[in-house]
Amino acid sequence: MIKRTLNNQPSMNHETQGENIFHTRCKVLENTCSLIVDSGSCCNCCSTMMVEKLDLQVMPHTKPYKLQWLNEDGDLTVDKQVKVSLYVENYKDEILCDVVPMEACHILLGRP
Repeated sequence: MIKRTLNNQPSMNHETQGENIFHTRCKVLENTCSLIVDSGSCCNCCSTMMVEKLDLQVMPHTKPYKLQWLNEDGDLTVDKQVKVSLYVENYKDEILCDVVPMEACHILLGRP
């Protein structure tokens, strides 16, 4: 049994994004928020609910764009951004995020 396990080679086929997602908690204005780091995503996003609840200052998006994968009702125009100061343990950063209606987390960070 041990011999069989040691002989198993990891598959180089990465069809799922499961190992590319990291979920944690962070602080925004002293409030605990859920944070997902997704290397398969190309943008940084904040949930509309978090922005409203924390009364964050929203600004117009410099280059509005459409998303279709977020809802089943069709295209969603992303036309707002917000600067979020977040803390994870001793790490502090200010990140410009697109404001989108999402329920998976409060903040989604993609690859740079």
